[in-house]
Order: sequence, then structure tokens, then C-alpha cells
Amino acid sequence: RYWNSLSNLVASLLNSVRSIASLLLLLFLFIIIFSLLGMQLFGGKFNFDEMQTRRSTFDNFPQSLLTVFQILTGEDWNSVMYDGIMAYGGPSFPGMLVCIYFIILFICGNYILLNVFLAIAVDNLADAESLTSAQKEEEEEKERKKLARGEFSNAEEDEEEPEMPVGPRPRPMSELHLKEKAVPMPDASAFFIFSPNNRFRVHCHRIVNDNIFTNLILFFILLSSISLAAEDPVRHLSFRNQILGNADYVFTSIFTLEIILKMTAYGAFLHKGSFCRNYFNILDLLVVSVSLISFGIQSSAINVVKILRVLRVLRPLRAINRAKGLKHVVQCVFVAIRTIGNIVIVTTLLQFMFACIGVQLFKGKLYSCTDSSKQTAAECRGYYITYKDGEVNQPMIQPRSWENSKFDFDNVLTAMMALFTVSTFEGWPELLYRSIDSHMEDVGPIYNHRVEISIFFIIYIIIIAFFMMNIFVGFVIVTFQEQGEQEYKNCELDKNQRQCVEYALKARPLRRYIPKNQYQYKVWYVVNSTYFEYLMFVLILMNTICLAMQHYGQSCMFKEAMNILNMLFTGLFTVEMVLKLIAFKPKHYFCDAWNTFDALIVVGSIVDIAITEVNNAEENSRISITFFRLFRVMRLVKLLSRGEGIRTLLWTFIKSFQALPYVALLIVMLFFIYAVIGMQVFGKIALNDTTEINRNNNFQTFPQAVLLLFRCATGEAWQEIMLACLPDKKCDPESEPANSTEADHSCGSSFAVFYFISFYMLCAFLIINLFVAVIMDNFDYLTRDWSILGPHHLDEFKRIWAEYDPEAKGRIKHLDVVTLLRRIQPPLGFGKLC
Repeated sequence: RYWNSLSNLVASLLNSVRSIASLLLLLFLFIIIFSLLGMQLFGGKFNFDEMQTRRSTFDNFPQSLLTVFQILTGEDWNSVMYDGIMAYGGPSFPGMLVCIYFIILFICGNYILLNVFLAIAVDNLADAESLTSAQKEEEEEKERKKLARGEFSNAEEDEEEPEMPVGPRPRPMSELHLKEKAVPMPDASAFFIFSPNNRFRVHCHRIVNDNIFTNLILFFILLSSISLAAEDPVRHLSFRNQILGNADYVFTSIFTLEIILKMTAYGAFLHKGSFCRNYFNILDLLVVSVSLISFGIQSSAINVVKILRVLRVLRPLRAINRAKGLKHVVQCVFVAIRTIGNIVIVTTLLQFMFACIGVQLFKGKLYSCTDSSKQTAAECRGYYITYKDGEVNQPMIQPRSWENSKFDFDNVLTAMMALFTVSTFEGWPELLYRSIDSHMEDVGPIYNHRVEISIFFIIYIIIIAFFMMNIFVGFVIVTFQEQGEQEYKNCELDKNQRQCVEYALKARPLRRYIPKNQYQYKVWYVVNSTYFEYLMFVLILMNTICLAMQHYGQSCMFKEAMNILNMLFTGLFTVEMVLKLIAFKPKHYFCDAWNTFDALIVVGSIVDIAITEVNNAEENSRISITFFRLFRVMRLVKLLSRGEGIRTLLWTFIKSFQALPYVALLIVMLFFIYAVIGMQVFGKIALNDTTEINRNNNFQTFPQAVLLLFRCATGEAWQEIMLACLPDKKCDPESEPANSTEADHSCGSSFAVFYFISFYMLCAFLIINLFVAVIMDNFDYLTRDWSILGPHHLDEFKRIWAEYDPEAKGRIKHLDVVTLLRRIQPPLGFGKLC
């Protein structure tokens, strides 16, 4: 069955060659057009700095093609854009117009064209899944026919799998697993001593199922996790580490007591329902056992103890078994990992194939001498003169060194790692140009010697990065969505219909205030009119333009004019707030969230003006106005309340946040675990501003480690950080005693390769795409047929209904029905064109 699904996937990929070929033709035409345009705009103009030779240029057609392709992948495209701006005189009037070319190229290529690969990938997955499910149905049909020929009856099978009753109101995902019944005590004895009726065992069962006990254990898990993050990885013998070490004894004792109580209540492992029959309980036992063993072995020099100390970081995973929403997300992730096995196999085989080709093309050819005038290892000896920062007046003598590329193709394993970094688009132009310059084995590079070799990298990126990686992402998204639907597999309603039913059952009419006083009513009528709304819309846009006009080095007259305009706009928005307060009265005005937000902005803007005037009056300004300046910019947010389409997008965006907490919590746990492991393994590496482990980027404190991992999750130069953590790196002077002879060369670890690659794959390909899956799930109405009813239609209907039923009685005049239906867009209404 497993290999059937693999063959179905491969068949679907081969069948999609036609659609991929059409897309590749479009992509190729797109690249050619922008390459020719780039040659006309920038040909021969990237030589403004004589001290630096740029590789990403538009000087000839092949080079222009490579540069446009590099911009498509998004790697270092901003540097090429800055070079283009500098070629036209820098960030002034003519130069800044150049960025339009690069922005259009990046948006159309990266955001639109390349995402079509993802659409094709998801479509292929659907074909493969339908083919596999059809084969399964065929096998089941054969089984049924076999059973029908024999003496077996299907009645028992029907009884074993009864249909779940489908109610009119299915539960939303947020309500699942909230009420958990206590796990019953197994009938078998515990430890061959305690029978099911034993008082002590019954008491233990009552304790472990008590909410107070569960919350207390969660609290201690949180405390122990904080203590792990608070450790000092550099100074092991510090006073802080000694206190945290004593606290670790307390936490381990509490967790050991919990395990003993649960084993007493449910039994150890021999019978069904016992403690060790649950995978999450085994994880608990493993974590506690690691802590106990590490206490038993005292010598800190033993590598086993170091490994055990690192394994303590699994402690936060014990919270998964106690938070049911998180447990559901983790189970979905495991199912996704299990089902993407086919994709991993196909991608790994392709990666291996390209690695073998890369070894044949580049083995031993990426070496070079630090003195570019020397071409062989025999010549690369002695010293040579270099100039600091290109200054002729600052010569320096440096030793020559024969060095290999950071990533090479000398064997299949290093080639696969090099190609993996290329597939992540990080630093691949450097490896590309190193390969283009390659000449012969054990011979230095020759500038642009083999430009045609770039075809190897382009084909690899298109097949692996553009297509296979997108299939990988698509599989995660499809699997996660399917797992979310497992709860409703016996429900006849689809997801959208369920959401509509849930919304309709929960919806209540909006009460709208209409004043009785005739003068107040006139004000109310004005502030609710369409013309007033358009006027405020124009004022916000004009205010936005004024904010955008401010710049560095502006004259005093311009600054004064901007301050006067800011006062004018603030005064107009204050008038709007006062008019609405008169029209609605404070009680009804502040019931609307948007009105409250408007009032906050107006008050903040008035405070901003007052503080600005005070600071201008005093020579030494005592009050910081940076925070209050934010209120000027926040006026832009008011635009979100205008327009049906924007309101619907915002409503869906906020609704999608309700499904994200457990996914976000899983990401927090992943970051925490990897940050603490990084502190334990790489925390002692000396800070060096010439490498990626420096004062801004290191594992010496928990916040710094999290920040470094966040950078890796975005993909920015993650491979450089990995290289900086490999063995034979200098240690921090404070990390070892003064008499240690190994302090200079004992830090770093080969574990860095597994650590960073696994983290990048988990983050970039799996966990982050859970966010994409949730958001796609909520925004599917954008790609769905607009004639299909959705919850966002019901929300708009409720808002417009309130205008005809201000008292929220649930009924309107029959004469208003046609007007109402004309105002509401299909499928609920007739629309404005009717």
C-alpha cells in the first residue's frame, strides 16, 4: 500500500509535466523580457566602484539572465537593487525610479509566478490522493466479494462501526477536547500488590485525576523550563547555576513522585490501559529518567552527562499530554510527518542524483588561494600584501593559504549539504559563481571560465526548490486540513456549511441607536450619511500624504507647515468625534469598537500636539514624544473600517487568530527546546565579529539564542551560522579555568549540521506552514465561487439588517425587504445592479 501511494505520486508528477512545461515557458519568457530590459537600463553601469567587482550585473545577456533569476529566488536581490540605484547617482530623483524595475520583477516573479508551482503541486497531490483512495476502495470491494462468497455475514461488521449521529449543530474546533473524562482505573493490579479496590490505589487515582494536581504539575513544568532557560552556559560554576542545580533536584523529585502516583493508579506496563501503554506517558518517563540518571553520574567531564543534561530540555514536552488542544495539533503534525514520507523519498532520490552529478562536475575544483594571483597549492606559499579597506596607504602582510569553498562537491554527502543550502536560496549565488570560475582539479579559479555550468544550478532550483519543495509544503497543508476534518468525517455538511450553521445559531441582531430629539437626530443623520463617510475617508488619505512627505533634513518652514497641518487634521478628527458623541451619546458611542479606537487616536493626537508645543517652548525637552507620534500613523488603521471588502478581510483575519494559539504554542515549544540545546552545546563559542557568532548573534543567553533561531527560521544566512558552530572554534575566555590547555580549540560541534538542518526543516517546511494551512483554511472564500454562501456574507447581512431593525426586534417592514436585498450582494441579496 505504501509503495502504491508512492507510485501514484510519481505518476501524478509525470502527468503534470505538460502544465509545468507551460509554466516554465511563461517563466522563461518573463526572465528573457526582464533580462533584455535590465541590459538596456543597467548594461555597463555597475562599475561605479573601482575597488569592488560585482558578479550580479547586466553587462551581457547570460549574466543578465543569471541576475534576473537570482532576483526571482529572492536571495540578496536588495543588494542588486541598491547597485542599480547607485548606478543612476544614488538615492535621489533619477536613482530612486530604478527601484520600480526591481519591485515589479520581484512581485510578479516571486509572489505570482513562482506560487503557481504551489498551485500545481497541491493539484497533483489531490490527483495522487484520489488515485490512492480509488485503489483502496477497489481492494475493499474485492474483500467484500470474498466475504460474500463465504459463510461470513456483514451484520457483525455493520455493528462494529455504527454511524455517528449527525446533529444540526456540529461543534467548532475550538470546543473540541475541552471536557475530558477521568481515565478509568484498569481492572488489573498495580505492581502485583495493589488491587483495583485498594484504598491507597483509589486515593492515588483520585489525586492524579484532580484538576488541582494537573495544574500544579503544569506549573512546575513551567518553572523547570524557566530554570533551564536561566542557566549560564559559559560560567558553569556560577552562583546562579548552583541555585538552579538545587532547584533541579526539587523539580525532579516532584516529577518522580507524579510518575509513581500514576503508575500506582494505572499500573506499570503489563496490562491494557497501564501507564506505559501511552506514548506521551513514555515521553514523561524518559524525561524524568534522564534527570535521575544525570544526578547519579556526578563527573561533569563525562560526555554522557553532557548529553543527559541536554536531554532535560525535553521537559516542556510533558505539557503536551496535559493540554488537549496542543495534543491535537501535535498529533496532526505526526500524521503529516508520516504521510509526507513519499515526498521525502522522491526529493531525497532527486537530491542524491544531483549530488552525484555535482561531484563529477566540481570535485576538487573549488579550491583557491587567498592570494588570487596564485593558481596552485604549490604556488600558494609565503606572504602577500593586501590593503585594509582598499586603502593604498594602509598595506598589510598576510600569509597565503590554500582553502576550499565553504560548501563543496568533493563527496556525495558534502554535495548533498551544499545542494540543500541552494534549495533554501541562502548564499547560493556565491556557490554558483565559485562553480562558474572553477577550472581544473587542484587548480585555482578563472573568472567566468564556465558560464554554461550555471544550467546545472538553474535546473536543480526549478526541479527541487520551485516544484518539489512546494509539493512538500502543499502536502503539509493538505494533510493538516484533512486531519482537522477528521472530527466531522461522518457529518453530511461540509466545512463551510457547518460554519454558516454555527454562525447563524450564535448570531444576534445588532441594536442600533436612533435619537428621539430632532436636533440630535439631524446630527445623527449627518454622521451616518455616505457623504460624511467619504469626507472622512478623504481627510484620512490627505493626512496620510502629509505624513509621507516628512523627511530627513527638512527646513524649519516645512516643519512648521507640517505641524500646522497636523493640528488642522487633529482638529477635524476631534470635531468628528464630538459630532458622533452628540449623535450617539457616550453610552452608545463607546459600544462600537471602531469608535473607541477613533477616540483613543484623537486623545493621543491631542497629547502629541501638547507635548510637541511644550518641548518647542523649552530648550531641553524633558518628555519623549516618540510614543505619541504613533497616534498620527494609527489614523491609517481607520481606513480598515471603510468598505465591505476590507471589513470582510479584517473579520476573517481576526477569526483566523482564534485557530492559531495552539500552533503558536507548538512553535514556542520548538524554539524553547532548540534554544536551550543551543545554549548547552554552542554557548561556550567565543564571540568574533568576523564570524556569524558575534556579540549580536550568539547562544550565550536565552533571549539571544531565541533571536538567533528566529533569524534561522526566516532563512537569513542560516548556513553561515551553522559553519560558525562547527568544531575547532575558539572558546570564550570565561568558559574554562585559567589552567585549561584546551580552552582555545575545544568549542563547536559536528552536531551543528544536524541541529541547524533539522531546525530549518521543522520550521521552514513544517511548523510555519501550519500557519499557512490555518490562514488558507479561513481565507478560502477568496478563491471560492462567490455564489456559495459563507459566514462573511452572514456577518455583512447582520450589519445591514441593523439599519432597518434598529431595535433588534428580529423583524422589518415588508416595504424595506426589497431595499435590503438590493443593498446586500449575492448570494444573500440581489446586489446593486439588480
